[in-house]
Amino acid sequence: MTIPNIITLMRLVLVPAIVILINDGSWIGAFLLFLAAGISDGLDGYIARRYDMRSELGAYLDAAADKALLVSIYVTLAIADVLPGWVAILVVSRDVLILTAIMISWLMQRPVDIRPLRVSKINTGMQIGLAALVLAHMAAGAAGFGAGFFAALPWLVEALTMLTALLTVVSAGAYLALWLRHMAD
Repeated sequence: MTIPNIITLMRLVLVPAIVILINDGSWIGAFLLFLAAGISDGLDGYIARRYDMRSELGAYLDAAADKALLVSIYVTLAIADVLPGWVAILVVSRDVLILTAIMISWLMQRPVDIRPLRVSKINTGMQIGLAALVLAHMAAGAAGFGAGFFAALPWLVEALTMLTALLTVVSAGAYLALWLRHMAD
């Protein structure tokens, strides 16, 4: 176990805590833990690259932690009626589509090597940004901040929701096209 892998495992442990805080309406705590998870994501990657601690296990753990965090947050925010349900469905469906394609490839003995595409990295960044903004908006409301920058957040959340949805669909389409080409060869 390397330091980056331990940090990644700690991020996985934060996921249920964040979900519980959202369900309890503890928006400030949920936002702060989400920020901690985001910082840990950058930190584990930096340490792994800087000190040559990259590993195959670390790559899988990092991807699993990211997916667990994003899927859990989007579903929970939709259940809390803070994000539209259709956005959570898009986020989850994209990941299910990718996992299904990988499993089918393995079952057909035509394994596909899926690496993050540029659009996928941008999509993940948007998904994280939207979740952070929604949690910040809810935390600001819980803390009694309604003026200034925070007053513009609903408009910004709506715009980022549409952009995130679009990028999620484009990312799913890009992976689907790559997989279909792979399976046709």
